[in-house]
Amino acid sequence: VVLSTLLASPLRLTLAALCRAAPRQHRGLSTPSGPGHSLNLGGIFPPLATPFSPTQEVDYAQLEGNLRRYASIPFRGMVVLGSNGEYPYLAPRERLEVLNCVRRSLPRDRLLLAGSGCESTQATIELTVSMAEAGADVALVVTPCYYRGAMTSAALVQHYTQVADASPIPVVLYSVPANTGLDLPLEAVLTLAQHPNITGIKDSGGDVTRMGLMVHKTRQEDFQVLAGSAGFLLASYALGASGGVCALANVLGAPLCQLDRLCRGGHWQEARDLQHRLIEPNVAVTRRFGIPGLKKAMEWFGYYGGPCRAPLAPLSPPQVEELRGTFSANGWL
Repeated sequence: VVLSTLLASPLRLTLAALCRAAPRQHRGLSTPSGPGHSLNLGGIFPPLATPFSPTQEVDYAQLEGNLRRYASIPFRGMVVLGSNGEYPYLAPRERLEVLNCVRRSLPRDRLLLAGSGCESTQATIELTVSMAEAGADVALVVTPCYYRGAMTSAALVQHYTQVADASPIPVVLYSVPANTGLDLPLEAVLTLAQHPNITGIKDSGGDVTRMGLMVHKTRQEDFQVLAGSAGFLLASYALGASGGVCALANVLGAPLCQLDRLCRGGHWQEARDLQHRLIEPNVAVTRRFGIPGLKKAMEWFGYYGGPCRAPLAPLSPPQVEELRGTFSANGWL
């Protein structure tokens, strides 16, 4: 890790030069004005569910099968080892094996974002370096939260700065207060946006005012804001977000990519109609039923969902019927 840290310092300077020199690759409606982005995060990323066998072992064949089915959908890339990938339930060895499996199956023109956030800065650096060596393009780093009372803005800025200094790949901040009980403070985000190796944030909090301020206050930085849920995707685009990392993309990937296209093309009425039909299914596979609901819905659309790892429990028959009714009522089944 020490060697990787030393090597990362000149790399960080190179990244900074690239940030200044790189031409803008995409200038859609939702891309904020300012310097060109050295890494274009514009588009939809599914945070991949991790398939498990009936005995709760990682099922790599089913993972490859899902990736083959996703190949025809114009995703910008994939996220592995996020909240929807049951990341906290995977052993370190399994995390790297899942990443390797996805990297082998993913076309090189699609970005691979990998969750590497741990509770300590040292462990996060070590895992981030390992993820980079295994083929990740970007590290998605969730806020450390176990000692959340001590996670002040200053502590979080120091944590992310040290991770970004040491990381061989760009870093995306990840704020998911529903899971961590901790919102990455806006002032910390604005400070970290100035770091040449921090390229954006996935914000799952759903506060579009906060997201709009992030876009506005970082418009002179090489920094992009990603919506962390499909329920507020249109609102996020309208305020200048670059893309979305949306659990619902595991199920309704093509419609979410269509929403992305409609927003970029300025077709707001069509986009609004589509967004309205996505809100209830999105709530059902996130806040209402969580990952067990997401995996059950995947099965109705031709993907492998399968069981979750304990202690996540499967849905009851009445819950399954409620979930199915939500998709049916919005015209998806």
